Amino acid sequence: MTILLSNDDVARLLTMPDCIAALEEAYVELAEGRGVNRIRSDCLVPVKDRPEALYGLKSMDGVIPKFGIGAVRIDSDVVTWPKRGNTMVREKVPAAGGRWVGLVLLFSCDNGEPLAIMPDGVMQHIRVGATSGLGAKYMARKDARTVGILGSGWQAETQLQAICSVRAITSIRCFSPTQANRETFAKRMTETLGIEVKPVDSPEAAVKGVDVVMCASNAIDNIYFERWLEPGIHLSSIKRPEIEIAALKKCDRVLTHSHEATPMHFTTKDLKVVEKTEGKGWKVAEEFDFAKMPTLPEMLAGRYQGRANDREITCFMNNLGMGYQFAAAGSVVYRKAKELGVGREFPTDWFTQDVHP
Repeated sequence: MTILLSNDDVARLLTMPDCIAALEEAYVELAEGRGVNRIRSDCLVPVKDRPEALYGLKSMDGVIPKFGIGAVRIDSDVVTWPKRGNTMVREKVPAAGGRWVGLVLLFSCDNGEPLAIMPDGVMQHIRVGATSGLGAKYMARKDARTVGILGSGWQAETQLQAICSVRAITSIRCFSPTQANRETFAKRMTETLGIEVKPVDSPEAAVKGVDVVMCASNAIDNIYFERWLEPGIHLSSIKRPEIEIAALKKCDRVLTHSHEATPMHFTTKDLKVVEKTEGKGWKVAEEFDFAKMPTLPEMLAGRYQGRANDREITCFMNNLGMGYQFAAAGSVVYRKAKELGVGREFPTDWFTQDVHP
């Protein structure tokens, strides 16, 4: 039987510690050549009657033989690039009747059959947070207790859950440009984590004197700058442009998620992608040779050291997501769903065929 799961099901089944543990094991497999990841690709075209938007069909996939799982993640998005104050952001528009469209498909890499189908939303949030948490587990100081987070949106919640899963955090300060958003976020996360999350009025107030800074925004402009660096700090970002290039160059150790600097873009003739034409994020790719930079999987396989002493400034740059992550997280979700009888079962014959493809 093939299982159909909801976002609520995934939220029940996939805990942050379980996702971190699955990713850690899976990344060692990837670094040792026993797992396979395909770089993300985006097919981009204009949107009829919306000159400010593009339609994107995004896909990524990965296979982990040790887990017996292959995963494909597919997003069907309408994307815009509005300004929020002085910062350009990337926003997905809920254009499908007020909803977003994203799916994860899990397959058995032993016999090829489809195992499960689920939305990607909850798993997406958790796998990004878990990846940052895994970087912090090996790069942040062991005695790290304080966190500054820049952002209060949909990614920030799991970033905090992740750092609190790998360090004994005692206090958190949060800044985002909209006061109501950061205050609501701080109140909710204080209740969720059992740790005070204090909203502050400036990014400087969030990051000054903390042990860990987490960037978790939808900005495609810099939000963390060289002048804020302090000895011993650990930085993390969920996209390339969040941290100023000058700050990255001052770090003692910078680890990336992937050797690939950018996704593959396929567009119609003469189509302009706003962030690419304006150099948003791509400037980082021009300054750093990502193919030669150490990656998180390589560190977990023992090829690189995350931190040598308590004064080093370390940074984990989550430069590009992997379909491979969905295979790792999906393996946890599928196993638990089978054990607990969660989800709706459908005959696998509905998703297979007797015609040679």
